[in-house]
Amino acid sequence: MKTSARETSLCALWVGVSKTDGSLLHEIFRKAGWRLLAARERRRAMSCLVRNPVQVVIAERDLPDWNWKKVLGDLRLLAAPPQLIVTSRDADDYLWAEALNVGAYDVLSQPLDRDEVERVVASARRHFEAGPHQTVAASA
Repeated sequence: MKTSARETSLCALWVGVSKTDGSLLHEIFRKAGWRLLAARERRRAMSCLVRNPVQVVIAERDLPDWNWKKVLGDLRLLAAPPQLIVTSRDADDYLWAEALNVGAYDVLSQPLDRDEVERVVASARRHFEAGPHQTVAASA
């Protein structure tokens, strides 16, 4: 798959503790020519978000002291909030519906699937690039 300069400009943040999923994400991003930052806790994650142009955040559902709803709340405080993708070992229809209803972009089941991660992250980046004015216009 040939990627354009625009596609390679993707920068995402992985917020999680799963070594298996973290390793897979790093491999996927490296092969795609994308940049992946990583943080295990809120303070480090917020520092990454302030210092880098992040379009997508991939966060585990239940991080110690910072669950996905708190992550989403903190993202909304940023000037250009990244799209949030929630990951969970217990991803079900309830979590998916709840996450989408409150503003997350998508939910991925753990262990992560390479093809699904690539598809969802690329789609989230396109959604971020469209901006909020495009989303409102499209839903009208």
